[in-house]
Amino acid sequence: MCQSARAVRRGFTLIELLVVIAIIAVLISLLLPAVQSAREAGRRAQCINNLKQLGLAVHNYQSSTNSLPAATMFTGPTVGSWSWTASWAVFLLPDLEQAPLYNSVNFGFSMDQPANSTVSYNKLSSFLCPSENQKVRPNSPWAPTNYFGNYGGPIVVRMWTGTIVAPNDPVTPITPSSQVGGEPVGTMYWQVVPDMAFFGLESVTDGTSNTALFSEKLYGPVGGITVLASSPDARRGIFPAAMPGNYNSGNYALATQGLQTCQALPGTTVASGTSSYIGFSWALHYVWNWGSNCYSHYNTPNKLSCQSSGTVGWSAGFYSGAIPPTSNHPGGVNICFTDGHVQFIKDSISPPTFWALGTKSSGEVLSSDAY
Repeated sequence: MCQSARAVRRGFTLIELLVVIAIIAVLISLLLPAVQSAREAGRRAQCINNLKQLGLAVHNYQSSTNSLPAATMFTGPTVGSWSWTASWAVFLLPDLEQAPLYNSVNFGFSMDQPANSTVSYNKLSSFLCPSENQKVRPNSPWAPTNYFGNYGGPIVVRMWTGTIVAPNDPVTPITPSSQVGGEPVGTMYWQVVPDMAFFGLESVTDGTSNTALFSEKLYGPVGGITVLASSPDARRGIFPAAMPGNYNSGNYALATQGLQTCQALPGTTVASGTSSYIGFSWALHYVWNWGSNCYSHYNTPNKLSCQSSGTVGWSAGFYSGAIPPTSNHPGGVNICFTDGHVQFIKDSISPPTFWALGTKSSGEVLSSDAY
């Protein structure tokens, strides 16, 4: 007896196929953030390592010179600060295994001259945070930096109270009777006072573990690009605001007023053209454009950079500047403290605590759980 059997074909129905695709899509959506988070963790670890290397370099520099590196060093016998001088980073080169580059510096010329282009055009990974996503130099051809020296607490209260400051007397202005460095007659300068300018770790009386040394900051926008206070790139700009023009006033209430003014700027406020000076060069420094590679403990991390409306057109920082650290690390910034340890400081830190971390000898008492 013959018995016929019908062949059975096995396969997926359309519904089953769609369910499988949906499950795969869900798994991918869960996996991608984890991959991105792992990548950011790696970038953040590299950033921390860069800052630690800078901290170690400073301690080596301190051992050999008995002082911390100044934010700027005059490369000629001029009084005043018209020329772009050598920044703190230049003097750390030998301690960052960059002795050949340091030997290329021509100290007879300011750092913006062609005689120093070998140095100032040279992009170094030691000064770059891997999380920086702007690949174009803000002010070409100068080689940029994401690591900035601590200029100190609110300048309204007291100027240059940080650990990486200019070798100038912030109290005694001088007004030359003749033209200096191309500036008009009558321009106010600041007198070089070496005894005041250079100090070592013994001057950090607030404690090296409670005093900032370096932090990170995103590049400024590429020159000519308009940035609004409401844009995603607002942290890259410097915005004109009704900041107090006072300095060395000791007035914390005035500093708080300036902070609130900066944070409340309308979203339509346009950043200054000098924003492209932010981080534009690791090698160049100018005492009134200190925001090029130094930051202040005024506005808290990842907030706007602001300065007085009357000065924002020609300088980056000046005496009213609030130039906070910024980064692409979610929730805060990395700060290297003067003892060499690196700590992540949250955006939510209170202004008084952040101010206190910026001063080296103001006598503030900080709790270990305050930041």
